[in-house]
Amino acid sequence: MSENIIILMIGISTFLGALGLGALIWAVKTGQFDDHSKFIDAVRHDNEEDLRDAVSMTEKKKNYKKKKKAKQNDMPPD
Repeated sequence: MSENIIILMIGISTFLGALGLGALIWAVKTGQFDDHSKFIDAVRHDNEEDLRDAVSMTEKKKNYKKKKKAKQNDMPPD
């Protein structure tokens, strides 16, 4: 490959990277990633059954981790 092609490739990739960075900064400044209704909708659609399911899943995970850790401690040394 000649030097001209490498310089052209570096120039184009730098330009595209700067263009992408500019688009990201513009999107953040104009609030494209803000979702104000997300938390309101989450609270609005939560009910007691969903909350009980979340608590029971958390308890199951804790118990599983305890059992797994106890099982690892009971293994004989090599």
